[in-house]
Amino acid sequence: MKKIRKIYLASPFFNEEEIEEVSKAETILRERGYEVFSPREHEVRDESMGTYAWSRKTFVMDIMGIVKADCLVMLYWGNYSDTGTAWECGFAYAKEKPVIVVHMGESSNLMVHEGSHTNLTGVEALKDYDFDSMSQHRYSGKMF
Repeated sequence: MKKIRKIYLASPFFNEEEIEEVSKAETILRERGYEVFSPREHEVRDESMGTYAWSRKTFVMDIMGIVKADCLVMLYWGNYSDTGTAWECGFAYAKEKPVIVVHMGESSNLMVHEGSHTNLTGVEALKDYDFDSMSQHRYSGKMF
């Protein structure tokens, strides 16, 4: 397996809790020496928002972030799930990138946890996860 150096961090960032958790994940992963691409940090907020040019630029930038990454870490909130984050997870899976799902909610859609390389619980688990051995952990909570 390829050594993990670059991580794409997929997560919604629509409310304070999500922003706080993705920010923690960014910090944890960077403190561990990984190069992290987080769409939250690359979001274009200018007069072009809502236009086709803005949409296309954001889409291509995020796609390239996934393509260049060695793996994808997804903060997953269970039944409440951001469709963009779920799409990023599926695209990474299709590109044969390992997907590490960090469960933030109390349940999981089988397509998410079955399509992952491993399942962790809570952002703090990123402090100890061994990206070198890439151990696998099955999801064991409530599923739908």
